[in-house]
Amino acid sequence: MPQEPVWPTTDAEKTDILEPVTDVIPPVQPKRPRRALRRAGIVAGSVLGVFVALYAVDLLVSQGNVPRGVTVAGVDVGGLKRAEAEERLRDQIEPRLAKPVAVRAGAVNATIEPARAGLRLDWASTLDQAGTQPVNPFTRFASFFTSREVGVATRADKAQLVNTLENLRPQVDRHPVEGSIRFDGATPVPVEPEQGQQLRVDDAAIAVLTDWASGRPVTLPVQQTPVAVSAEAVQTALAQLAQPAVSGPVLIHGDGADATVQPAAIAAALRFEPAEGGTLAMKVDNGKIAEAAGPQLKSTEKQGKDAQIVFTGGRPTVEESVDGRGVDWNPTLEPLPELLKRAGERELTAKYVDTPAKVTTEQAKQLGIKEVIGEFSTGGFAADSGINIRTVAQKVDGAIVKPGETFSLNGFTGPRGKAQGYVEAGVIENGAPGREVGGGISQFATTLYNASYFAGLKDAGHREHSYYISRYPAAREATVFQNPDGSSVIDLKFTNDAGTGVAIQTIWTPSSITVKLWGTKRYNVESVPGERGNFVDPAPKPGPAENCHASNGAPGFTTSDTRILRDASTGQIVRTDKRTVHYNPQPKIICGG
Repeated sequence: MPQEPVWPTTDAEKTDILEPVTDVIPPVQPKRPRRALRRAGIVAGSVLGVFVALYAVDLLVSQGNVPRGVTVAGVDVGGLKRAEAEERLRDQIEPRLAKPVAVRAGAVNATIEPARAGLRLDWASTLDQAGTQPVNPFTRFASFFTSREVGVATRADKAQLVNTLENLRPQVDRHPVEGSIRFDGATPVPVEPEQGQQLRVDDAAIAVLTDWASGRPVTLPVQQTPVAVSAEAVQTALAQLAQPAVSGPVLIHGDGADATVQPAAIAAALRFEPAEGGTLAMKVDNGKIAEAAGPQLKSTEKQGKDAQIVFTGGRPTVEESVDGRGVDWNPTLEPLPELLKRAGERELTAKYVDTPAKVTTEQAKQLGIKEVIGEFSTGGFAADSGINIRTVAQKVDGAIVKPGETFSLNGFTGPRGKAQGYVEAGVIENGAPGREVGGGISQFATTLYNASYFAGLKDAGHREHSYYISRYPAAREATVFQNPDGSSVIDLKFTNDAGTGVAIQTIWTPSSITVKLWGTKRYNVESVPGERGNFVDPAPKPGPAENCHASNGAPGFTTSDTRILRDASTGQIVRTDKRTVHYNPQPKIICGG
């Protein structure tokens, strides 16, 4: 059986046994931790109370303000009242609005005027974009340490803005420049390729609206147009084509003479064009090579000449034709492009071709040019006009119009300027006297027109004077006019609708000009003038300040002319042609105010 514990009998023994137990299990003190927690709660509650109070105060004080940390186009307006924020924005941003806005489109820098482009700022909408004060306390706290950029709200007159941007096109838009080679004399110079670009106006308008008030240059979108030939291809063509081509002359052997084409002349005949694979192809202008070599080979050629009608003793005779022989340049120069790719001696042999006359002697004799079929004379011209009439008459004398051909006075004479022997003479300009090189040619045109009229030839186009000139038959006259470069404005044309040829003879004297048309007579022609009506009185018009010539003017009117063509053998009427013409009144010129 287990032994029962032996308990101490004296107080000392009891003490010795109990003390160790007291050390192991200390007495519990529950009141101290409760006081610490209470203190922490009090502190936390105080802090929270302060925070809530501050939050409430901040919420109350900042009510209606722009949120803290907000900037507009770099201007800090956070925490300000809306009115104050708007005032600050106006002070700092509006001065920019008077300045041109820098824009950049590709490689082009330009400016636009805001007012002209219809641009303006909308301050209310700008501040609306900033929003209102956040309620979230953490967001409000973070706003003390962060910033937020708000875009400027802008307005624009769309038509004005688009028009302003369209006006930038001449500066911005450009066609692509293909890589090529040009020549400075005989020296080849590479042309670097450049991409083309075109302003994207709609996208550019959006870019301007977004950034124009920022104070920074606005980038305008452009559409790039790529090039086909690269810079590397240009360098390849320079080394392999251009430089060898002008490394020395080209010798062309003719029949009894040679021609030397120097490098500068070769360079003038070369051009480079884009080819497949982004390369450059060298092209040769044979005409320019012929211009350089032709005069040197002229002695080896024979000039051809068409048969002509000459008037000897008042009668037409045939001046014989001559067949020509000359260098046939295209076959001659066919090997040249390959020849130019190599340096050293380059030689060609000229090839010749016979060139028969366009109008042979036999053809001229068979044209049936044997009698006068129509003629007309005019006179009363001034001495200076007479010079011009004689010059044009000498040019036209002997001209042949083959069956089916149309004769053009402007086309046949070409330019009628000082270089061709024409002088300044009187003209009618806007109803008043004036002077012009070639004045008086209209009198020759009227004379030639009437000769073709009485020859029964087909009118292929003519125009009467705007004002009636009394020395000409009404509704049966013509005028002509050229630009200074010789291009035709008003022409006289008639068609040889006969089966035989027509030759033009001109006879000039200091007081008259006569035109005779020779051929085979088909018709007897009668002219029937019409009545005049629809008269319009002249209006007064101030004359020029200098060299003014007063005149009473002349009334305008409407009239007609009828051409009756009768068969020359039977006398039967073949056809009638009626033409109605309205002449303007010649103004009454008043001099001296």
